[in-house]
Amino acid sequence: NPAAKQTQAVRRLQAGYRIALTGTPVENRLAELWSIMQFLNPGYLGSQKAFRTRFARPIERYQDQEAAAQLRKLVRPFILRRVKTDPTIIQDLPEKLENKVYCTLTPEQATLYQAVVEDAMLQVEEAKGIQRKGLVLSMLLRLKQICNHPAQFLGDGSALPGRSGKLARLGEMLEEVLSVGERALVFTQFAEMGALLQKYLQDLFGGEVLFLYGGTPARQRDRMIARFQEERHGPAIFVLSLKAGGLGLNLTRANHVFHFDRWWNPAVENQATDRAFRIGQTKDVWVHKFVCVGTLEERIDELIESKKALAESVIGTGEAWLTELSTDQLRELVTLSREAVGD
Repeated sequence: NPAAKQTQAVRRLQAGYRIALTGTPVENRLAELWSIMQFLNPGYLGSQKAFRTRFARPIERYQDQEAAAQLRKLVRPFILRRVKTDPTIIQDLPEKLENKVYCTLTPEQATLYQAVVEDAMLQVEEAKGIQRKGLVLSMLLRLKQICNHPAQFLGDGSALPGRSGKLARLGEMLEEVLSVGERALVFTQFAEMGALLQKYLQDLFGGEVLFLYGGTPARQRDRMIARFQEERHGPAIFVLSLKAGGLGLNLTRANHVFHFDRWWNPAVENQATDRAFRIGQTKDVWVHKFVCVGTLEERIDELIESKKALAESVIGTGEAWLTELSTDQLRELVTLSREAVGD
């Protein structure tokens, strides 16, 4: 954060040489790259305002490939990039294999989804400025909750089985994982969904399922990690909230990673996946990303894939960048397609 006091204090330190080490030079915004370069070589990329005008805005908002190429050319002489998938760096790291798991909605989910879209779009059409942005974000949040499970959206403690296409598919895939003696991480961005997943999976498989979220005490967190990693007959499924479990943990006992719902910043998802895909892993790691077809999840996933070719991780945190879409673009994004509903 360029404006943080810690950042400003670091910049004032006197040193003959400066080196910056990071696994994610750009995680949320290109301003982060400017901040790193401002520390290394003050003024090289211009002022923050000039950088925003010349690079950040054209790339983040309009996917300007010429601006992106110019920026890469400027920073390339100062960057030494090493990735663990490079065999010249690490020769014995297994493969990471990604696949999309396309799920349909149940009729109940589809009814709730359509009702939220119709009600929210009427309000969005009439709103402006900050109020409109708030309405858009609220709508996106509710639609993502519905895609996960009606019980998460309703918050009524109702029954879980048979009401979510995603949840049913997760259960089927985890049954296959457990049948061959392997272990799995299940990531969700919602703590309340994590609790529902823990309950559902414990009832389904009749065994303990671990759940780590932001409110988990440090000592309990360390105990859970040790059990998952070290106990021969310990819990084989570990549910984690994306923010609490996405950084700094070593969970190489798992070789399956499920992203039950999507965080629309690829860098955040990759960091979470790397809890299992890291030095010490001896098996190929399977990464399963769940997407509800015919919903906003599928369309945003397509947008992210197209943006990856331009530059990694230039989409803002969460869905904030979607608030700048026109009403027609937004309606196209959230409209429920016929193929969304399962049999």
